[in-house]
Amino acid sequence: MAIEKKNAWEKYPQGPEREKLFAFAEDYRRFISGCKTERECTAAVYADATGHGFVDLDELIETGKSVKAGDKIIANNMGKGLALFIVGSKPLEKGMNILGAHIDSPRMDLKQVPLYEDTDMALFDTHYYGGIKKYQWVTLPLALHGVICKKDGSTVTVNIGDKPNDPVVGVSDLLIHLSGEQMGKKASEVIKGESLDVLIGSIPGPQKDEDDKDIKERVKANILTILSQEYGVDEDDFLSAEIEVVPAGEARDYGLDRSMIMGYGHDDRVCAYPSYRAMLEIEGTPEYTSVCLLVDKEEIGSVGASGMQSRFFENCVAEVMNLAGDYSELAVRRALKNSKVLSSDVSAAFDPNYPSVMEKKNSAYFGKGLVFNKYTGARGKSGSNDANAEYVAKLRNIMDKNNVSFQTAELGKVDQGGGGTIAYILANYDMNVIDSGVPVLNMHAPWEIISKVDLYEAFRGYIAFLKEA
Repeated sequence: MAIEKKNAWEKYPQGPEREKLFAFAEDYRRFISGCKTERECTAAVYADATGHGFVDLDELIETGKSVKAGDKIIANNMGKGLALFIVGSKPLEKGMNILGAHIDSPRMDLKQVPLYEDTDMALFDTHYYGGIKKYQWVTLPLALHGVICKKDGSTVTVNIGDKPNDPVVGVSDLLIHLSGEQMGKKASEVIKGESLDVLIGSIPGPQKDEDDKDIKERVKANILTILSQEYGVDEDDFLSAEIEVVPAGEARDYGLDRSMIMGYGHDDRVCAYPSYRAMLEIEGTPEYTSVCLLVDKEEIGSVGASGMQSRFFENCVAEVMNLAGDYSELAVRRALKNSKVLSSDVSAAFDPNYPSVMEKKNSAYFGKGLVFNKYTGARGKSGSNDANAEYVAKLRNIMDKNNVSFQTAELGKVDQGGGGTIAYILANYDMNVIDSGVPVLNMHAPWEIISKVDLYEAFRGYIAFLKEA
């Protein structure tokens, strides 16, 4: 007989508990509406965590202050990632309970030399980031978020398109009347990557410059004047800028019953948010050190200094152990080896519009709670972590003891596709790791959808894991 999982909404009839669930979902909706880049996520979580008593690791290192059980520590990785620790009563060498998630999302990035003019229109040239269906990114209202770092050492924050009365930008598409050839192409070829250029202006500036010389590209010149007046930057400053093109607008309640949220960046902030919020729910001193690890660059292979493949987390563990008076190379290795991890990343929700790519017995469903993916990968589980059965059994017990609704799933039918997370990187330390997260519809589209009850069950499951794993 098939394993039946009850709809988690049944646990929350109208009343205080459902109100609590909806309040948590509203907090999350506001979070993803205001945090559309990894930098913005890092800044928001850092501010909230320090407000709840977490102390910066660099500050502790600089002052030489020792740490003890119960202390709360936060480490900032270049403004693009974080590691939060609550030191447990057991020595770190005995291992940690780790929630790991990523805070980058598919998008478009401005190139280093982005601004150009063509037929009296000013545009930004972009390079898309992560796995996207390029045709989904045209004719949408888009916003510009990021930073411009100037040679004098100052940094200018850019946020255009999401504030009240802001203009938006966007990528144009071919009108249906002239798109006969385009409509005959494969979906992967309908829009080319080099065609994802963002239209930003069309008013020409003055014909002459201050030296009375003719200005050839007057629309571009006018945009540069606006940027200079509003941000104090010039064209060369784009060389040291990181500006992301993201969907404009807030996340919204979805469905007539308001049971879902449509928003940009659920992958993977819908796991990152309950992970860090679970840390704030830990009272007193946990038995094992609790950790929340939020990383960048997962969508492009977890590479780079802010990605999971860097030594950031390992270095943080070494520094915390040193401040606790327990450091040795062997002790760090043991701390990592003895740890248990939920690699918190989203899973593909079953979509009744596209049933052919899913295998119903092993799919994730809206309303059935937190998802465990024992393995992901592609074809013959290629690139998968594939968690140990003993570890899965332990987690089943924890979730059942705490009345957390959970389900198990694969990422679609065998040979249909596949995907990966940061799980295999943490597993390289010989840890017990499993993928767990929230099911998502429209994954990697500009606007994704999640169920509020699945978000809430993930939050409750992460708390149970930190306390009892």
